[in-house]
Amino acid sequence: MCVQEIAAIIGTDGASVPLNEPGNIVVYRRVRGTWEKDREMAFAIEPANGLRGLRKKVDELKTLLRDCHVFVAKSASGALFFELGKARLSVWEIPGTPAEFLDSVWLNEKAEQAAACVPPDAGIPAPTETSAGHFTISIKEIQGKRPEVSSKQVLQEFVRKGAFEQLEVLCDHIPPWIEVDAEQKGYAVATEQAGKNEVMVRLTKNAGSGCC
Repeated sequence: MCVQEIAAIIGTDGASVPLNEPGNIVVYRRVRGTWEKDREMAFAIEPANGLRGLRKKVDELKTLLRDCHVFVAKSASGALFFELGKARLSVWEIPGTPAEFLDSVWLNEKAEQAAACVPPDAGIPAPTETSAGHFTISIKEIQGKRPEVSSKQVLQEFVRKGAFEQLEVLCDHIPPWIEVDAEQKGYAVATEQAGKNEVMVRLTKNAGSGCC
């Protein structure tokens, strides 16, 4: 499915804002190679309204988005990010104005969709089992050699299967999708600085979740 719409949460200065801050949700539509505003609404989460209020706002957001499944915020975390993940939205964390990031997100989404069509045996590296149920992989090393390979392409199906006790992922930044997918499969996610421009993301099966 070709990406024709991208949504973003935009502040009063015209740039993206964090997902948990007030802003305008704007859906941009690509028309003959240019991006035009298609629809928008004011959006803010009120913590005092609790989970029920959050889910009501998510429902309003889904109504606005319709068939748009790509979303940009300056940063994304917390309960709202988790709800968007459950709704299978592709969330990008990018600071800046729409003019600066829409084409880049569009091209990356197209590349990820093309990568998803590549057969699983097409030479894409997989995590290495270091001991029973324990796996490791370096996304940083893979992308240094093959920049066209995305973290989703290498890891998403592996994480969603959940057939491991622990997975360690070395990367230069935390994949924005991994926390939602991991938590849905019963994994705790921890991160630590592993070196200059290196982050270790560790997924560990929660007690009682079962494995393999």
